[in-house]
Amino acid sequence: MAKRLWVERNHKDGSWNGYSEDGAHVMFGKGRGLFSPGDLMKIALAACGALSSQFAIEHALGEGKGAKIVVDGTYDADNDAYLNFSEQVVVDALDAGLSEEDAAKLKDRIMRHIDKACTVKHTYEQETPVRLDVTIRH
Repeated sequence: MAKRLWVERNHKDGSWNGYSEDGAHVMFGKGRGLFSPGDLMKIALAACGALSSQFAIEHALGEGKGAKIVVDGTYDADNDAYLNFSEQVVVDALDAGLSEEDAAKLKDRIMRHIDKACTVKHTYEQETPVRLDVTIRH
């Protein structure tokens, strides 16, 4: 069964809070210092790549090592949608003394791990229907 998620309006400042049934929390909204829903889409893609690549990176470079993942997207204002996303994975392996061959192998492993295990990437790469229901409690 999927984890239950929901959002609620913060009446104090007008921001929104996202929650999970296991206690996770994120703030979003419009304005300075808040993620927009589009930002959260990009964060989800970067986070998925980070978690998917973590094993390969730690195996090669040591426990606690990771990547910096930057995601950008081309926004189409006329259709209020992203046309594509660009994801850049940067691994700092300067201290590891990797050979060119070892660096190429690590790059390949990272790409294979992300291609295999990143649910967000898989979802964005296909058309994903969304069913919307509205309930007015009165």
